[in-house]
Amino acid sequence: MKCAIYARVSKKEGQDTENQLLDLRRYAKAQAWEVVEYIDHDTGKHANRDAFKELVADASRRKFGVVLVWALDRFTREGVLETFGHVRKLSDYGVQFESYTEPFFRTTGPAGELLMAVLAWVAKQERQRISDRTKAGLAIARSKGRVGGRPAKVFDRDRARAMRNQIPPMSWRAIGLELGVAHSSIRDALKPVRETSRPKRKKRVADKS
Repeated sequence: MKCAIYARVSKKEGQDTENQLLDLRRYAKAQAWEVVEYIDHDTGKHANRDAFKELVADASRRKFGVVLVWALDRFTREGVLETFGHVRKLSDYGVQFESYTEPFFRTTGPAGELLMAVLAWVAKQERQRISDRTKAGLAIARSKGRVGGRPAKVFDRDRARAMRNQIPPMSWRAIGLELGVAHSSIRDALKPVRETSRPKRKKRVADKS
């Protein structure tokens, strides 16, 4: 089987990936795996790393069957949800994952399915915690008189109504250009005006004489 070794150090750490690579190469050789290496000198706090992106792209093309890292924090430091997402993506591509120093964090072997189930549960709990924190934050904001969501568009509503109610009425787009606000925002804010802005035309009665 072909193995992708991924090694990473941050530029700020002042370390060399050789410390990781020596153990990883030795382990891969013992498994009789053919090796291809991906190396980053970048922070693990985001996935926008050149070698990491290349690794994921090659995994989608099934260029190897397993990804081997020295430790999970060498693979990523983005957080539980992101970490699970990366490992799940590899699994969806049919690629296994192994952490050399963390035998419990491997999708290979009989414990692989159990690990994925545990990761799914942890990710679900993390999503719930994020949701709970968001709801709690909104509740606190409301108690202080603040409302969540996008701030309301500020414009002279009386002036907008006057322009809309004049005869002939100005179009929503023209009002928006005049006030410097998106016409859709004005239209939504003045919904009652939409129903009454246009004067009803009197029916013309034909002269039968």
